[in-house]
Amino acid sequence: MYRGPDIDDFEIFERLPAEYRELLEHTNGYVAFHGGLHVRGACFEPEWHSLRAAWLGESAIHRYFPDVLADDVPFAEDALGDQFLLRGPGVWKLSGETGEVVSLEMNLIEFDAKVRADPDEFLELAPLERFRAEGGVLEPGQLLSVMPPFVFSESADGVSVRAIPADQRLAFLSKLARQIRDLPDGAQIAIKVVE
Repeated sequence: MYRGPDIDDFEIFERLPAEYRELLEHTNGYVAFHGGLHVRGACFEPEWHSLRAAWLGESAIHRYFPDVLADDVPFAEDALGDQFLLRGPGVWKLSGETGEVVSLEMNLIEFDAKVRADPDEFLELAPLERFRAEGGVLEPGQLLSVMPPFVFSESADGVSVRAIPADQRLAFLSKLARQIRDLPDGAQIAIKVVE
C-alpha cells in the first residue's frame, strides 16, 4: 500500500537493532494490510513515517504515554494507533486507549512472522475491515478514530469509525489514557468534544 522513501536518516538507522536494520534495508518501512500495520522508516519525511519523529521528536510516543520509556523504539503501529515497541530484544505493545504497555513475549522476527501468518487476528483488524466494507479508505498517514473508544462499555452497542491524521489520533489517545489512568473499572466519565 505504501513503501517508505530511501533511507536518509543514517544516524537513527545506525542506532537500531540488527533485525530492524535488516528489515529497513529491504524496504524503509511500509503501510500494509490496507492501513492495518505501519512500520516506520529511517527517514526525515514524511514526518508521519519518520522513526526519528516518533522516537525522539517533539511528539515522540514516550512523551505522550508515561509507561513508554525513552529508549523504547516505536517501530510500528496498527490502524487504531496502538504502538509496537522494541524494548531490548522483545516486542511490546502499547494500548493507545489505556496507555498500558505489555510484553508480547516475542522478538521482531517472531512478530513479523505472526503478522504475516494471520494479520486479521494478530492485528485485530475487524474495525478496519468494517470501515473498508462501508467504503472507507485509510490513507497512509491516517489512523482510525473510534467513538466511543473500545475501552468504554458503551462501545458494545456500536461505534462510529472514521479516518483522521495520525498525529491527531495519537494526541487524542494520549489525553484519553492520561484521564482514565487512575479510574476504577466501571467509573462513569463524560467526553467533551472540542472542535
